Amino acid sequence: MGAWRKLGIIAGGGELPVALAEHCADTGAAYFVARIAPYADARLNAHPGTTHGLGAMGARMRALRDAGCDALVLVGQVPRQDPRTLELDEIGLAMVPALLAAAPKGDDALLRAVLAEHEKAGFQIVGAEVAMGELLAVDGVWGAHAPTAADRDDIAQAARVAAAIGALDIGQGAVVCAGVVLAVEAQEGTDAMLRRVAELPVAIRGTAATRRGVLVKRAKPKQELRVDLPTIGVRTVEGAAAAGLAGIAVEAGRALAVRNRDIVAAADRSGLFLYGFCAHETDSA
Repeated sequence: MGAWRKLGIIAGGGELPVALAEHCADTGAAYFVARIAPYADARLNAHPGTTHGLGAMGARMRALRDAGCDALVLVGQVPRQDPRTLELDEIGLAMVPALLAAAPKGDDALLRAVLAEHEKAGFQIVGAEVAMGELLAVDGVWGAHAPTAADRDDIAQAARVAAAIGALDIGQGAVVCAGVVLAVEAQEGTDAMLRRVAELPVAIRGTAATRRGVLVKRAKPKQELRVDLPTIGVRTVEGAAAAGLAGIAVEAGRALAVRNRDIVAAADRSGLFLYGFCAHETDSA
């Protein structure tokens, strides 16, 4: 753990907040979970914490401060919303001008504004990978299967596409098969993007019998690295397998793998490769 007394986990949906809370519990670290309703996983109810709606900014920060938290990690999925449509408490209302000014500039700008408001309140903001080092994606081949030369060409192409859409603050992922861009990620998220790929004609994508194509996820060029790093989990592997892909590649050191052993096991069962690439491998290709 880092240089803090007690970690507050502001938890949206998905597996990452659960894995982080379980890690804190297993390692004996002091922690407190601020669950965001209705998105936070029900399994988090077993951990010390409170539950508030997204707009209850003040109540959530008071609960974290009263619990003794001096550092925060913001993790999990929360759908983008217009701040004016939320049930805001007094502190939340005070944040609205800054959030409204940031919202049109993209997701990363909005997240930076949210972090800034929490820092103004006196909290240290840390990345999930700082609190739980094993989350960080490593370089090289992770499991039983390795990318072929053709797969590496697709990885390089998808990485360049992901960098391009990331520069516009659109998304973090792209799917490429035989050099053809099949999909890019935007507000729908990775799982929905993979479902779209699975619905494409088999003439331009892989199948379970003949896997082709790759999903690449990488950080945006100007990514706020303390929050919203590209993340994969078992569900990502399942979606990639259903879409007929040959594998998944993420940027080593700038992406998260939630429950790595389970991810590798799922990929091995489905015949997919998992690969952590370095930017120099793809951006100069």
